[in-house]
Amino acid sequence: MTTIPARLRPVPPLVSPLVPHLERLVAILLALVVLAWGLAAAPAPAAAEFSGVDYTLTNQNEQDFSGQDLANTSFAGAAGRHADFSGANLHGAILTQAAFPEASFAGADLSGVLMDKVDFSGADFTGADLSDVIASGSNFSGATVTNADFTGALIDRADQRLLCRDAEGIHPGTGADTRLSLGC
Repeated sequence: MTTIPARLRPVPPLVSPLVPHLERLVAILLALVVLAWGLAAAPAPAAAEFSGVDYTLTNQNEQDFSGQDLANTSFAGAAGRHADFSGANLHGAILTQAAFPEASFAGADLSGVLMDKVDFSGADFTGADLSDVIASGSNFSGATVTNADFTGALIDRADQRLLCRDAEGIHPGTGADTRLSLGC
């Protein structure tokens, strides 16, 4: 029998040290695939689904955003007739030059929102927090502001007078008197 010189012998494959562990590696890889598949199929948390999304110049008529986290979201120039934002968090959002006639913002957090030149005609702000909003040039004709908080809000004098006609109540969260927060 001839012997092969050591320098000419074939080099063992690199996977040979892994063969005893191959079953375990396959099981781990399979577990990772199942885990990744489960995470991809899991629904996103409903409360954080829309935060920071850009809805600029979009049609949101009759959309339901109730209870959603929409903090720092832009609805600049958007249309939202009959949209439902009840109980939503819109803190720091931008609604500039949008149209939300007859929309519901009941119980919503609108604190710190830039809402200049917005059509809010017939909108419902019952129990909404509108503290520190900038709402110059906006239309609030026919809007409901019962139990709303306007502390620190910048609103045109004409809109202030209009809102003061029917303003009443105490905001349930901040304890602010609606009429006093509007400067009535």
